[in-house]
Amino acid sequence: MSPTSIPPLRSQQHPLIRQLADVIEGAWHQHLELQPYPMPADLGYVEGKLEGEKLTIENRCYQTPQFRKLHLELAKVGTMLDILHCVMFPRPEYALPIFGTDLVGGRGQISAAIADLSPINSERTLPDAYTSGLQALPVLNFKSPRELPAWGDIFSEFCLFIRPGCPEEEAAFLSRVEAYLRIHCQQANAAQPVSDEQQAQILASQRYYCTKQQQNDKTRRVLEKAFGPDWAERYMMTVLFDA
Repeated sequence: MSPTSIPPLRSQQHPLIRQLADVIEGAWHQHLELQPYPMPADLGYVEGKLEGEKLTIENRCYQTPQFRKLHLELAKVGTMLDILHCVMFPRPEYALPIFGTDLVGGRGQISAAIADLSPINSERTLPDAYTSGLQALPVLNFKSPRELPAWGDIFSEFCLFIRPGCPEEEAAFLSRVEAYLRIHCQQANAAQPVSDEQQAQILASQRYYCTKQQQNDKTRRVLEKAFGPDWAERYMMTVLFDA
């Protein structure tokens, strides 16, 4: 059965993953001028086995005048694991933060939900227009905030990392990510190109972001178990974090 003849993976995943995937793609189509992104032919849709369960990975990638890569990955391991991963990498000509969000769940429960606009300057601060827009959002209180990983210095003060405990918290997280996307797309459309010197610094910051994200041992272990170390390394370096 070809990938085009099967239902979208999100229809088989936790409802919050399906809803967030729809919100992300809806924001992209509403606010940005999308063009195809050249994904390696064998990595767009992948099937494998993990501990006897079927592993499916579905990738969608685009590019725009402001963003070199918009990446949405959905993955499912039987009934054990549901994953959504999304990163928006700006082109180095624009001093924009890196939007990222991840959902991890299994057996009907989301165990981790994270969203952020990661700074790309050496001071690890967001542009003033972002800070004022994010500070104007309503304060949210979640019962189970989660601790950032040891490599998490790439995240901003507005990073939201929680274990949602009820449908109301899932809805609040979804609404907040939608607000982050709206602010980000509006700022991207208003952005002006920066100097060559600033571009070099932005590229260095994006590489730093990718280097830190590649330290996520959980992601690498899953990929290595299913496909082997060489495949996992290629996927991490060319699909997930390729700056």
